[in-house]
Amino acid sequence: MPRSFVHALHASRVSRRLRVSYTSCTFALLIAAQTAFAGTPELSSPTLRKIAENDTIVLGVRESSVPFSYLDANRQSIGYSQTIALKIVDEVRLRLQTPRLAVSTVVVTSANRMSYVVNHQIDLECGSTGHIRDREQLVSFSNSFFAYGIRMVVKRKSGIHNYADLAGKTVSTTAGTSDEQLLRELSMSRKLNLRIISAKDHAEGFDALKSGRAVAFVMDDPLLYGKIAQEGPAQDEYMVTGDPLAHESYACMMRKGDPVFKKLADDVIAGMERSGEAEQLYNRWFTQPIPPDNINLRFPLSPEMKSLFANPNDRASDD
Repeated sequence: MPRSFVHALHASRVSRRLRVSYTSCTFALLIAAQTAFAGTPELSSPTLRKIAENDTIVLGVRESSVPFSYLDANRQSIGYSQTIALKIVDEVRLRLQTPRLAVSTVVVTSANRMSYVVNHQIDLECGSTGHIRDREQLVSFSNSFFAYGIRMVVKRKSGIHNYADLAGKTVSTTAGTSDEQLLRELSMSRKLNLRIISAKDHAEGFDALKSGRAVAFVMDDPLLYGKIAQEGPAQDEYMVTGDPLAHESYACMMRKGDPVFKKLADDVIAGMERSGEAEQLYNRWFTQPIPPDNINLRFPLSPEMKSLFANPNDRASDD
């Protein structure tokens, strides 16, 4: 056999062995990396993994949920619950060690906010979303950050004081909310024969009352006080009235089946509530003038809120 052929054959075998060895090493390294990746608590979270891969966290925000989540004069998202969302973002930055993590915002409505979470179009929504047990089939909720009642706002001169006074009249609420469902159930159970306007957002719902197309706007009481405060000198024309249809609580909403990310959000909110930071934040947004028009809701801390701050929890409103 020619010596050149032997040398070529030997070189070919060595090359093949090197390729096999290289492939084996690469495969071993890949398996090791995947194992380490899965074993890291932060990166075992699909939400945190998505955030890390995109170097961006996407927040769902509201347009007119004053003072929780709304847009200022520059179309920037601000508010009580938006501040809480940004505190959670700060913790995400620490966990992922990405101090320059970008924040993207998507305006959502009561009607589409859950689908945005379910479809992973947003990573977190801290607005004015009630933690209702039925919703747990689709999404997860953080610890609650606000306790409230569902009532109605009317014009003082209307003579309306409770729900029996609404019989046969037109009432507005916001589409896709638990308030809308409760209002329809009330109309049927008490045979009130209400004509219900399901507005696209809270601003449109209140405008129906303001323009006379509806005699009442049924919604969460802090949002009602927020809409009244926005009326400036005309705010004395309106009042919040009626027995609460229900007592509920707001929480941040996130994808279902991600306990690591949920615990991160829970710990941030519980820490704020126990330390007194949440009460300071509350006073900032509910008892002092707020942007952009320096309105003041004059909505002091309730006993229910004090209890929530002392005992953080993620219980559904209808437990």
